[in-house]
Amino acid sequence: MKDRAVELVWKALDKLNVELPSWGFANTGTRFGKFIQPAAATTIEEKFSDAAQVHALTGACPTLALHVQWDLPNGLKDVPKVEELSSQFSIRPGSINPNIFQNQEYKYGSIGNPDPAIRQMAIRHILDCVEISEALGAPDISPWFADGSNYPGTQNIRKRIGYFEEGLREIHAVLKPGQRLLLEYKPFEPAFYHTDIADWGMALLLARGAGPQARVLVDTGHHYQAQNIEQIVAWLLHQNMMGGFHFNDRRYADDDLTLGSIDPYQIFRIFHEIRMFEWETQTTADIAYMIDQSHNLKGKIEAMIQTVCTAQELYARAALVDYGRLAKLQQECSLVDAEETLRGAFWQDVRPAIQEWRKSRNLPADPLQAFRAGGYLERITGERSEKNRNATATYA
Repeated sequence: MKDRAVELVWKALDKLNVELPSWGFANTGTRFGKFIQPAAATTIEEKFSDAAQVHALTGACPTLALHVQWDLPNGLKDVPKVEELSSQFSIRPGSINPNIFQNQEYKYGSIGNPDPAIRQMAIRHILDCVEISEALGAPDISPWFADGSNYPGTQNIRKRIGYFEEGLREIHAVLKPGQRLLLEYKPFEPAFYHTDIADWGMALLLARGAGPQARVLVDTGHHYQAQNIEQIVAWLLHQNMMGGFHFNDRRYADDDLTLGSIDPYQIFRIFHEIRMFEWETQTTADIAYMIDQSHNLKGKIEAMIQTVCTAQELYARAALVDYGRLAKLQQECSLVDAEETLRGAFWQDVRPAIQEWRKSRNLPADPLQAFRAGGYLERITGERSEKNRNATATYA
């Protein structure tokens, strides 16, 4: 690889931060059962510790996304504990994720629920999350709504739109400068007839209606089969509404598999759209890159390391696209040459350049092998196995 290409790779890697999810280190499962791992994190302390391992080995994960009901069950009272753990493990709190889908009251929805008391309960919880976000200096509040219905005629879809518009405006009104409300969408599951925020267009309209500090969050698994996700990303960038990602991979639906395990070219194409936008506008897109995966069978920490390393490789490849040449070829409609310019970057072996970048940053050349040789997994397995044998059946 030429010196110029190596320089581009290094600059890209210096720029890329990937947020880890606290729940990704805990025991998880499917709708049919939960699979217990002896080394899975059972406390917020253990989640911070595991995240610190991933960051120490990859150099790319300085923040940990927190799920309020699972990680701060006492709300604001738990903030000092989180701050202490953040200082201890040198991992900052990341996006604050409300839980408006687990309580029994949310059986028929949260902000879209026909019952005004339950709607206010959900809004109050998200407002509490806004306060937690401010207290922790973590600017992004990222709600995912499971709201929807399973059978035609059982809910008034238009009324529920109105409930969401009203509720999101109420939440946005209390945001402080610098805070962002990131709205995630999903076409189905757990609701299978309609979901209240089913796609990026609905999320875009609701975010715009909420106010200027609301943006759209794209979960790569939250789409129908064969949907062109990078086109969605391009639209959101064009509209200045792209707020963040939940990165994962899938074969069928919301599989929550490790990044690039099924379709690495898709993730490369998404990174390409972002990089080309930044090249054309000479700006840096304000996008939060976050992981949202369910490692039911793979080891939790190994799967995280694998995902982060894959993200680094694909982002580095996108940095190698010759955007000046590509823009010219696109304008000329030189189809084969334009496509080959993109494909040529994707097929570049960036791993040697990444290894050299890691060495220059005092990181292990092979993070996965370094983790396996470090003894951390053996130690936490011994410390946590008894607790995990008694793990409950809740999701995380």
